[in-house]
Amino acid sequence: MDMPKTAMVLAAGRGTRLMPHTKTCPKALVKVGGRALVDHQLDRLTRAGVGRAIVNVHHFADLLETHLAGRTAPAITISDERDCLLETGGALVKAKPILGDQPFFVMNCDALWSNLNADPLAALATQFSDVKKPAAVLLLARKTHCLGLDTRGDFALEADGRLRRPEKNEAVPYYYAGTQILDPRFLAGEAERPFSANLLWDKAAAQGALYGVVLDGFWLHVGDPDALIAANAHLARHGV
Repeated sequence: MDMPKTAMVLAAGRGTRLMPHTKTCPKALVKVGGRALVDHQLDRLTRAGVGRAIVNVHHFADLLETHLAGRTAPAITISDERDCLLETGGALVKAKPILGDQPFFVMNCDALWSNLNADPLAALATQFSDVKKPAAVLLLARKTHCLGLDTRGDFALEADGRLRRPEKNEAVPYYYAGTQILDPRFLAGEAERPFSANLLWDKAAAQGALYGVVLDGFWLHVGDPDALIAANAHLARHGV
């Protein structure tokens, strides 16, 4: 297993669904379990041996940069999106020169884990090592083992580990759990513009190279005030 040494933490979003908490700070600094969302992610990366994180900033960018300057690990590079919020895919294109040419983790700041039986980052790295490259490997959450989201689901997982999008009106058992390993070759030819990482996943799927790993634990999607309350209550009972 080769653990990626670089990660991109997506922290630039306005967090409009988390209002009023995001009236005075970026979503990444909203506290869950007594710690800022972004610190949950950066601490997990550090424990996994990931030495460098690129963090994008936009909403209350100065506050987030000041907070990150107080950390000692991992080494943090800022990707500045003050002028234009680029969404999840465009953010990766902008950061491509500093992400480098090796596979890297991508983490949403609002996706937390609890009740773990195995390290999700290690599980992603193991799966990535075992598949043909280039590839994208996504962490999945069972719809029965999560809080903060209630939709028809994002993916079905095939027997060979590949992911399939749902058919029209089909309910599928897994959500994207906010963390992935991505080969930077999927960024080739993409212009720096606002677009969703879903387009990169579609590119990978068209090549038979979109895979999934199921989270061996509980997923907390902190997307709105009710989910924030539920996440705090869950962590008070179970911890991270």
